[in-house]
Amino acid sequence: MSKTDAGFSFEDYHVGQVIRHAVPRTVGPGERAMYHALYPARHALHSSDAFARACGLRAAPLDDLIAFHTVFGKTVPDISLNARANLGYAEGRWLRPVWPGDTLRAESEVIGLKRNSNGRTGIVWVRTTGRNQDGDEVLSYVRWVMVETRDPEAAAPEPVVPDLKAAVEPGDLTVPEGLTFGAYDHDLAGEPHRLGDYAPGEVIDHVDGVTVEEAEHMMATRLWQNTAKVHFDATRREDGRRLVYGGHVISMARALSFNGLANAQALVGLNGGAHANPCFAGDTIRAWSEVLDTAATGAPGVGAIRLRLVATKDKGPEAGLKGEDGKYLPHVLLDLDYWALMPT
Repeated sequence: MSKTDAGFSFEDYHVGQVIRHAVPRTVGPGERAMYHALYPARHALHSSDAFARACGLRAAPLDDLIAFHTVFGKTVPDISLNARANLGYAEGRWLRPVWPGDTLRAESEVIGLKRNSNGRTGIVWVRTTGRNQDGDEVLSYVRWVMVETRDPEAAAPEPVVPDLKAAVEPGDLTVPEGLTFGAYDHDLAGEPHRLGDYAPGEVIDHVDGVTVEEAEHMMATRLWQNTAKVHFDATRREDGRRLVYGGHVISMARALSFNGLANAQALVGLNGGAHANPCFAGDTIRAWSEVLDTAATGAPGVGAIRLRLVATKDKGPEAGLKGEDGKYLPHVLLDLDYWALMPT
């Protein structure tokens, strides 16, 4: 019996299956420092203990995407080690801050299965929950992946496609306990724009760009203990190129969005997302956002803004998003729909 693990194939999943992922990970200031070294991340709430305390928190929590990448990385050996593609996200919610010293673990429930007509791949939907050392939920989201089958000639399972919400309702968003923007310091945050300064339909070009380096994207993927083969093993693709982890693109685009959205301080909802085209070392990532909605919360001075964040290969919003056929244009890397907290 082999002691090594080649990863799951499509046939290894069934609806209702619950997978407890190895290995728990304690996160701390080192993760924050490395995250800020890899990305131009500088939102004040996650950068300054003093700023966070002025906003009612005990200290600066770790960046929300550190929590996401850490939990996501736990799931890779069981969900996407043999994936052809990570297809999308839905119903994501950040449920409580992650603090330096917290230990994160993850489990996933299979909520949908559908084999593709070619027989060589199938789609697997999972709902993943990340918990801290006390068992408290810190993050929950749905994602779906295209996974290779072991036997293309085997009978296909009855398809089960989950009915997912188009967006997280504002009332279902969780504001961190104690958070208030009543005495918010716009000078220290970097921009004066409040929630009322943004209107649905507004498009913000974040202007700056960052060229992806081979070593940096692989370092980032190792940091999150993401073991997906396509990110490291150049023999896994016919073109001999390592595929950049989609989360690396998400974090780069989120960091770039500081220019124009410096006060979108905390991520609280992930409504949907697609990695539209592959990213490779040498690509220059640029980003733009469209305001989709705004909403009130029950916390003093705290509002919610719904944003569409688009990452591209060196193009601005004028280059467009989709063609006449409804498919993403070749320069589009990421199309992400999320909620963030902002002072009113």
